[in-house]
Amino acid sequence: MKTLLAAVLATSALVAPVAAQEITQFNIGLLGGENAQDRMTSNECLRVKLEDALGVPVKIFTPADYDGVIQGMLGGTIDVSWLGASAYAKVYLTDPEAVEPALVKQNVDGSIGYYSIGFARKDSGITSLDDMKGKVFGFGDPNSTSGYLIPNVEISAAGYSMVPGEYFGDVKFLGGHEQTIVGVNNGDVDAGVTWADGLGNWEDGYNSGALRKAADAGLVDMNDLVQIWKSKEIPEGPVALRKALPADVKAKVIQIVADLHETDPACAYGVAAGEAKDFIPVKHEQYLSIIAARKLTQ
Repeated sequence: MKTLLAAVLATSALVAPVAAQEITQFNIGLLGGENAQDRMTSNECLRVKLEDALGVPVKIFTPADYDGVIQGMLGGTIDVSWLGASAYAKVYLTDPEAVEPALVKQNVDGSIGYYSIGFARKDSGITSLDDMKGKVFGFGDPNSTSGYLIPNVEISAAGYSMVPGEYFGDVKFLGGHEQTIVGVNNGDVDAGVTWADGLGNWEDGYNSGALRKAADAGLVDMNDLVQIWKSKEIPEGPVALRKALPADVKAKVIQIVADLHETDPACAYGVAAGEAKDFIPVKHEQYLSIIAARKLTQ
């Protein structure tokens, strides 16, 4: 995919002069969303490919929450991560020179968006937010786009107060997407939100996203769950790299991820959290609306 790499290089800060330096290790940061071991397993194939290409040890880090990855990228201890749009916005608002977006997941229909999905157990009788008065609503992580930022903004705008006790009986953070899905499935909360591309069949957990990962892992039977809310389309978060990395390192990493669906579809399935078409170039401008939304909540 030489033409794709050329497009990335031509439209990003990667062409800017970089001081000569060498890396002795390269670190991948994985946002929360599923348990640490599953995150590492899904991305082990990518770690091996990067280690072979870069010629240095490549390590995977799975912090307990989103902020662990955010602070790692800000502090220079994490070199690349597939960030959610809200997480990218927080990094950018804290230090505009810390990272740069390079690639974004492209869905099977060519789109580059996804959705926050509200869901409940089918046997709960809950079919919409109107049925959630006085009930417990579960959210993932405060730095999650689909797990908190967007539903907070959109559900509040629709007239349902997100202040615990005002409309919903309680609003709880459960720690991540997998925790939310399991929490709803087990009846620990009445409903929750998570992310999905919104394509394919509900019974499969859609084509990609946290529901698909949970269904694939056997954590839930999607026939036991029902969708109760869906956000407007959200810009898919970027695969972002530390700006201070050497240009040749960035180029190699981008090339490998950009080619992943062609060179190793099985690896791409794990990295992309399900079925997808490709990883394609993306610009900072794609996230201006999320950055603006993030400012409103700070």
